[in-house]
Amino acid sequence: MTLLADGRPHSAVTTERSRVDALLASIDTTLRRQVRIAPDPHDTIALDRDALSIVYVIDGAVRTRCGDKPMSLTKGDAVLTPGRIPMSLKTDPGTRILISTLTLTPGAAHIATALPDVALVRDFAHHEPAAAGLAAQIGIDLTDPLLGATERDCTTGGDDVVCRMMANTVLVSLVRAWAAHGCAPAGWPSRTADPFLERAIEAIHAAPGRDWSVEGLANVSAMSRTVFAERFRQEFGTSPASYVTEVRIRAAQDRLALGCLVSEISRDLGYGSDEGFSRAFRRRTGQTPSAWREARTA
Repeated sequence: MTLLADGRPHSAVTTERSRVDALLASIDTTLRRQVRIAPDPHDTIALDRDALSIVYVIDGAVRTRCGDKPMSLTKGDAVLTPGRIPMSLKTDPGTRILISTLTLTPGAAHIATALPDVALVRDFAHHEPAAAGLAAQIGIDLTDPLLGATERDCTTGGDDVVCRMMANTVLVSLVRAWAAHGCAPAGWPSRTADPFLERAIEAIHAAPGRDWSVEGLANVSAMSRTVFAERFRQEFGTSPASYVTEVRIRAAQDRLALGCLVSEISRDLGYGSDEGFSRAFRRRTGQTPSAWREARTA
């Protein structure tokens, strides 16, 4: 027997599950850094900006602040942030945590926009015991500085592939637990309750480099140009052109972090020249693409 606690038709729930399944299947990342640490309680740990970060509490307790929102985590809890706003951690004595820092691949860049600023899963170890067990073991073990790094460092003979697959498994399980236990908003991962606007949003994220015009997006949404532009601004608080640019810049940041050439990124994202791409990137981020990448590398 299927229990639909929220009273929605079975077809609606099936559609939502299909969307979640499709999003989970599209998750793919590269691994920047993955460590298990026992922080000094006096230290404050700042998570990377513009990157996916997973924090899993192996033992102890963590106090976090995402923007101006304080939270506390205890053993078995996990939190995920796409790095849009600052997030920092402080720990109690004896605490051990895993921190995974990941970059979405270009084909999965749209996932970041579907995630909230912070996704907290209480008792992740209960909801996803296999993934939690993996999270307690993966990464370079720095919990005892006298022992040094006791885990693989993901730099030799296939280890990077294995480490990335394990990190992706934990990430998929965390997103699934967040969506499955009442944390995600109704209709997630749709970005809007309007199914016609959702068609346009999906098209933009699927092909950010396409020469999208308001008329073309209106056609995708089965609306007139005027109605589409008005409804889009009401729903998202910005114009379709500005939204397309934002999606392109986020995709560009992901590719820059992966080491792609500026000229390659410019061409793939539909800019007529490297100069035009650099101007658009700087207007949105305050830095040129090269300067942004150098700052991230530093």
